Amino acid sequence: MPIVCALVPCYKVEVARLEEPALRASPVLVADRLERGHVIDLDARAYALGARIGMTLLQAGMHFHERAQTPRIVVDDPARDRAVWEEVLDALDAASPLVEDTAQGTALVEMRGISGTPERWLAIVREALAEIGLPFAVALAHNRFVARVAALVADGTLMNAENVTAFLAPLPLHVLDLDEATIERLELLGIRTVGELAALPHGPFVRRFGPDAQRWHAWARGIDETPLIPRPRRLRIDRTLFGEGTAEREDQLLFALRTLIARVCDDVAYIGKRCGLLRLHLECEDGATHEILARLAQPTALPTTMFDLLRAKLEGTSLHAPVIGLRLGAERFEEAGSPMALFASGDPDPESVAIALARLDAALGEHHVLRARLQEGFRYESQFIYEPFVPQPLSSSMQFPAASGKASAPATFTLRLLPPRAIAVRLHHGVPAFVGGSAVVRLAGPWRVDESWWERPLQREEYDVLLTDGALLRITRENNVWFLRGTYD
Repeated sequence: MPIVCALVPCYKVEVARLEEPALRASPVLVADRLERGHVIDLDARAYALGARIGMTLLQAGMHFHERAQTPRIVVDDPARDRAVWEEVLDALDAASPLVEDTAQGTALVEMRGISGTPERWLAIVREALAEIGLPFAVALAHNRFVARVAALVADGTLMNAENVTAFLAPLPLHVLDLDEATIERLELLGIRTVGELAALPHGPFVRRFGPDAQRWHAWARGIDETPLIPRPRRLRIDRTLFGEGTAEREDQLLFALRTLIARVCDDVAYIGKRCGLLRLHLECEDGATHEILARLAQPTALPTTMFDLLRAKLEGTSLHAPVIGLRLGAERFEEAGSPMALFASGDPDPESVAIALARLDAALGEHHVLRARLQEGFRYESQFIYEPFVPQPLSSSMQFPAASGKASAPATFTLRLLPPRAIAVRLHHGVPAFVGGSAVVRLAGPWRVDESWWERPLQREEYDVLLTDGALLRITRENNVWFLRGTYD
């Protein structure tokens, strides 16, 4: 199985150099931030001067100061990193349809079924990457591990199964992706190269170093049976309306939008898919642009659903100039056909729910429509969080009536949390006897909470009390102050 590895050493550094070529003249550190930042990537010159990934900028700067060197520090741009790498992966699709995205800076390309010699395969990959502008090292081998190591060692390396053992033997242990602690343990045993590790007896080595040692030992002997996992090809449909006049009124804009949606739906139906995300770009006469994202609760290819959803989204958009261009993209495709439940007559229509949510967002602003989600927590107020309500396909929720003659389920009470409010509580034998002006009829508790001693200590006693006026309340005592925290409905 011939595999070509396309590798960019110090990927984040090289992406920064794409935008600022002057960085090639100095050692470069890429940091997550300037204020109390850490090194997340560096070039070979910075490494030779003693800097390492994971160091703080202050620690790395000390190594440069000792050698009278001044590094260039660049703040990482993750969005830029992703965009450039997606461009790389799309370019590799021209070399082979089987491309695995291992990590940013490393891609594997399987050349099975591609006509040519190993030298020609390397040339095909180089041609595909020629326009990117990054310093790629490419190498070919019979499995993924050897291909990656060959690219690390030298650009243009061609490996076969016969000479792999001799090739790997003198290499340092870090090519096996071992952590520093394991490398130190092996060096104490006199093991410093891949060949010395491969010579160890398999059984005792695995028993001493754990399950991962089985993989390391196989790699050291040039064996890697892990199959290449091709990335799914991204599919996106774009349609534009430019140069056909301007839309100065709402009805003109909606007419143009309906036309654009019809064209997109035709393309989606042609490939036999349904889309789950619409991305609309509006370009105005004054140069302003607006991007509107519309997520469909249930992927569809119906133009009426797409139009209603985008129209609801547009209700919250203010345009200060006529629209001169529209661009609509369809993304997140699924196979055509909608799954249907056997008993779904009582389910809400997910498309209607999505449109209602879009109108609420337009009226109230983004992320004002929330839903509660349960989570683990010791305190009841930490056992749930509110998060933005995202439309999702709804499953059948039909409930069948209980059989006649059986007892109905007992009524339950729901605790409704309230903002903490101080209240007057009188005690009798150390427990609440009166809350406000009402006597306590029944009492449950106390439940004691004592946590977060390492931050801001919380010590609290909680009680449920039933009062003579019929109120069922949750009250708490914190630092000898009583609070009303909730009521049962």
